[in-house]
Order: sequence, then structure tokens, then C-alpha cells
Amino acid sequence: MAHEDDAQQAVPTAPRMRTDGDGVTRRRPLRGQHVEETVEVDVPVRTAYNQWTQFKTFPRFSTVVRDVEQLRPTVTAWTLGYGPLRHRFAIEIVEQDPDSYLAWRGLEQKPSHQGEVEFMPTESGGTAITVRMLLQPQGAAKIVARSSGAARLTARSVRGELMKFKQFIEGLGQEGGAWRGTIRNGRVQHDHPEPPRSRVAQWPVG
Repeated sequence: MAHEDDAQQAVPTAPRMRTDGDGVTRRRPLRGQHVEETVEVDVPVRTAYNQWTQFKTFPRFSTVVRDVEQLRPTVTAWTLGYGPLRHRFAIEIVEQDPDSYLAWRGLEQKPSHQGEVEFMPTESGGTAITVRMLLQPQGAAKIVARSSGAARLTARSVRGELMKFKQFIEGLGQEGGAWRGTIRNGRVQHDHPEPPRSRVAQWPVG
């Protein structure tokens, strides 16, 4: 997760693109300089992915996420905090493939952030979850973040959050909900047209 005071605010690089067999152009994962952490969880990919999409459950296991609010079908507002400090910001899900990939971008201007998470099956039947964020702090934080110590701290923070998710989903044993839709360029892809009023209601986040 990102935090307002240091390099935990992730920012975008220009993503490379791939074109799949169906002719749809999709993002490739970030490959530039970034914080990258992977954790293996002892549940199937579908279970891990389904639980991850229940964003409102993040405060139940995270040490920094205090609240998640749904604003629009692909936009959520996250409140992060350490102690008495609180920071609220909106993120947009720009790409999402069920059981595979999810990418987001921050809607703040300074500092902005972007990240992604991939889900891969393991030989043991579990799931390898990889989170990537490219960091670009602003102002004085930029100087501090140049030190390897700051980079290690950020990586440890991301890994710590992943480990807490691991403990959470393995403790549950099964997902508490799911959203199985696909998103392309920030737009939910509907197999059948639906009345606009129904779209937000059918986007469960926990």
C-alpha cells in the first residue's frame, strides 16, 4: 500500500503494451525501476484473486488501510494512516483480468502513484501474488528516497502488507466475496448492456 510521507507513494512509468489473440491491447506489467514483492499463499488463484477484489476488507488485516469507499464503478477512495495521521486519496482501476492481473493509478496530481498486482498458480496449488510499484517521491522526500535504506524500508512495508493478506486469506480458507468483471482502460466491460443505474450497485468491494 502507498503512504503519503515517503516513497510508498507509487508513480507510473509508460507501460508497454501487448496484443492478445483476441486483438485486444492490454497493459504489460511494469518493468522499470520499481518496488516488487512476491508472497505465496496456500489457496488457489481464484480464491486469492476473489478476496483481493474485496477492497473493503483491507482494513481488517492491513496496518495502514483505515477505510475504503466506493465512489464509481472503477474508482475507490482509500484512507491510510499511521497513528493519528490520515491521508485520503482516490485510485482508479485501469486494467483488470479475473484470476490474473489488476492495475491501478492514483487520481491525485502530486504525488501521483500507480501499481499492479499479478496472480500466478504455484506447483503446490497455491498462488504467487506479486505487487509492483514504481516510486517517485516529491520535494524533500525525493532526496531521502535516493538512499538504499529508504528503498529497503518501502519494500519491507509492501512485503509486510502482503504477509498480512496471506495470513488473512489462509485463515479464512475461502473468499468472502468476489467481483469477476473485466476492466479495459478504466472501463468495465459488460457482456450485455445494462442500465447505467445498475452498474455501481453490481460492483461489490466487500
